[in-house]
Amino acid sequence: MSEPMIVSDPKVMMGKPVVAGTRITVDLILEKLGSGESIEAVLESHPRLTREGVLAALRYAAQALRAEVVYPVNARSA
Repeated sequence: MSEPMIVSDPKVMMGKPVVAGTRITVDLILEKLGSGESIEAVLESHPRLTREGVLAALRYAAQALRAEVVYPVNARSA
């Protein structure tokens, strides 16, 4: 079985989910992509990040949103 691409460790970034082997959080990746940056631009900004890591972050976020309880956010303040 392969190692997970997204990990969470209380000693790294206060336990936020990160791409394994980096301190790059899933929420940072989502924020950058959501603001219109391309995957290529995100990869250029973070040389240790891979395309596979970005895609793993997207899959992780999709799984998190499938949870039974989702807390809506005001889109205007996001």
